[in-house]
Amino acid sequence: MKISTKGRYGLTIMIELAKRFGEGPISLKTIAQTHDLSEHYLEQLISPLRNAGLVKSVRGAYGGYILAHEPANITSGDIISVLEGPISPVEGIEDEEPAKRELWIRIRDAVKEVLDSTTLEDLANHSDDDQASYMFYI
Repeated sequence: MKISTKGRYGLTIMIELAKRFGEGPISLKTIAQTHDLSEHYLEQLISPLRNAGLVKSVRGAYGGYILAHEPANITSGDIISVLEGPISPVEGIEDEEPAKRELWIRIRDAVKEVLDSTTLEDLANHSDDDQASYMFYI
């Protein structure tokens, strides 16, 4: 299972909206320029997020998009499922022999647990300083 650019860029949009939550609408052009992404592609991604009730559009000269809920109430799983569909490490799990089926189900459930327990607030508040620093010697 790979998360495509749809899921990755959709998360990018949503994290930017979460970082600026309460500041008013943000244009896709601003997000596209900030992350060096195609505005046209982001326009294609925002529609399913709006239809799912995760974002709202604001019209006008200072329009753009805002989150429909507080960042703490939207999970990365909500976003990925809208843009990527159901999570599955392999297709046809039901056709696998029992031992392999159990493995695939456990992998699927583990990934789903991480996605469903990680909120936009978590992602928006994450900084590069949170990364562990590793030194490798050869």
